[in-house]
Amino acid sequence: MSQPTSPFDWREAAKLALTSRAIDDLEESQLYPSGDVLYQFSARGHELGQVLLSQLLDRPGDAASVYYRSRPFVLGSGLTIEEAFANGMARAGSVSAGRDVGVVFNMPPRGRATILPMAGDVGSQFTPAAGWAQALCYRAQQLQESELQGSIAVVFGGDGAVATNGFWSALTIATTLQLPLLFVVEDNDYAISVQKWLQTPGGNIADNLAAFKNLQVWQGTGTEPAKTAQLIADAVAYTREWQGPGLLRLCVPRLSGHSSHDNQSYKSEDVLAGERERDPIPALGAYLVPELFSEQEWQALEDEVNQEVRRACDAALAQPQPDTDVITEFVWSDPRNPATTGGLWAAGVELPPGTDTPRPPEPRRINMIEAVRRTLEVELALNPRCLVFGEDVGAKGGVHTATLGLQTRFGEQRVFDTSLSEEGIIGRAVGMALAGLMPAPEIQFRKYADPAAEHLHNCGTLRWRTANRFAAPIVVRLAGGFGRKVGDPWHSVTGEVEFAHAVGWRIAFPSNAEDAVGLLRAALRGDDPTIFFEHRAQMDAAWARRPYPGDEYVLPFGRARVTREGERLTVVTWGAMVERCEQAAQSVGDGVAIVDLRTIVPWDHEAVQRSVRKTSKCLIVHEDIEFAGFGAEIAATIAEDSFIYLDAPVRRLAAPPIPVPFNHHLMNAVVPTIEEIARAMRDLLEF
Repeated sequence: MSQPTSPFDWREAAKLALTSRAIDDLEESQLYPSGDVLYQFSARGHELGQVLLSQLLDRPGDAASVYYRSRPFVLGSGLTIEEAFANGMARAGSVSAGRDVGVVFNMPPRGRATILPMAGDVGSQFTPAAGWAQALCYRAQQLQESELQGSIAVVFGGDGAVATNGFWSALTIATTLQLPLLFVVEDNDYAISVQKWLQTPGGNIADNLAAFKNLQVWQGTGTEPAKTAQLIADAVAYTREWQGPGLLRLCVPRLSGHSSHDNQSYKSEDVLAGERERDPIPALGAYLVPELFSEQEWQALEDEVNQEVRRACDAALAQPQPDTDVITEFVWSDPRNPATTGGLWAAGVELPPGTDTPRPPEPRRINMIEAVRRTLEVELALNPRCLVFGEDVGAKGGVHTATLGLQTRFGEQRVFDTSLSEEGIIGRAVGMALAGLMPAPEIQFRKYADPAAEHLHNCGTLRWRTANRFAAPIVVRLAGGFGRKVGDPWHSVTGEVEFAHAVGWRIAFPSNAEDAVGLLRAALRGDDPTIFFEHRAQMDAAWARRPYPGDEYVLPFGRARVTREGERLTVVTWGAMVERCEQAAQSVGDGVAIVDLRTIVPWDHEAVQRSVRKTSKCLIVHEDIEFAGFGAEIAATIAEDSFIYLDAPVRRLAAPPIPVPFNHHLMNAVVPTIEEIARAMRDLLEF
């Protein structure tokens, strides 16, 4: 037998593979039956390729996006054995402080790859890896961070994951932009019980992608040490050349069930026996003994590993339960305690705090679209880490013209078009933010954000799920709401309550150009993921025009504006309804106070309660569906905190539970009109 292949440290590889197997054995045989581990995913059969690959990812910008069977790789990247057990036991010393599932990993770099925060959704690991890879290129080439040249991103997935939207979105991004991204597909023939030929025509994704443009493909065994090592070395070396992405398919057996709840009854005895014959651990021993280890040394290594694993298990069992007093911490950013990785704060980037005093350089009134465009232009010029992207934002300047001319000024690396995949747009943005950039993606209409819902939810909880190890502050601009002359079920959606219910998202909903400037700038200089809603009816509305408030104007979130003072009735509203409420109040007469929330999360409890306690009556107006709309949250809060001040029931005026119709006459029967609002005001005033 020839000497074991370099550039690998085979002694380390052997110890890591044996360690991973020993952890799985102990969890499966003792800790899961005893209830100390509640949910177990075994990596048995997958160890070899993962531990070898972990050794090669040692450049400053190397990162990996992993999945639930990737613990051997994470061990090779620096996870301690005690942390591995603590993760499964959900103890205080786990990588999520007990907040996430035991095989959901995250890890800032420990001399090897950064482990990007993973999620429990199959396929969600792919597009953040593409975003990280694009950020590597941008930082090396545009920001002149030469130390990142040659760094790569790697993303792992099983044969089932290649059927997901995330896989194909990431593949499109990586191949069209020729990014340094290596896809590693661990093909074990099954997605739980579903065989791979139902995931991929013919059951072999590598064969199907052999002619895919700008993609280098390798495939072979993940259980024979010499062949596996050569495949991995070739794939990593190619990807480091930054000529484009690669895909490596490794065939491996899944020697345990999908998870601890799966007994593999759907596999025949012949299949199970064939899988056991392909076990990489005996193959690794046969490869290294006697070339690198004697029989006695190999046995001594196994004994050493088993002892270390047992000690680490005992140490993890002795760890305390997580502290319940801090369970709500890390939903939001804290400048005194920024995340370890991700966003501008973690990267040490400081932007001017700005001022909340408007200082218009001229009296000319601008519309909301110009306000957004001008703010983006100022922030792009100020912050070279800020990137604007989405469908049609480049040469066209956006379907609403909010990015018109920005690509000409800042170039295609800063302002660029994407493929038609909202999942890809948001997932990529998450990866970029994790890499220290400030992504400002555009989603053309609110309804089109639905395919990205998985990433939007995961992004919002990311800081909390990693106990402040990671953050992904992105600013998602999206348009929606009824139009001045037309509605329809697809372009007129607001649905802000869905985002309000999504953990960790700040939500801006400006009604006019001045507020749009201040809130967008606050978001782009902040450290929390933010939804910035641009209402279709207000984009060019005369009422919404205001003088540009200056390049330093920053409006803090959670600060409402009382646009009209009154002593008899408080009207709480936001977005396009502010204009309609003001016009309705003019027809009603004096006594009506109007509170424009400006931001939904956080919303200004104090301003609302202060006005309600003065007027003793409240009307909440919004265009989203009334049933379970955000107005219900406001009404409940008023009832809880200011009930004794009320002289009338808190009333809501909003849309019935149907989409916005296309017909203008029908649309006005759904969206609250000036006349309806005025009638509701009079009813409450007369109550």
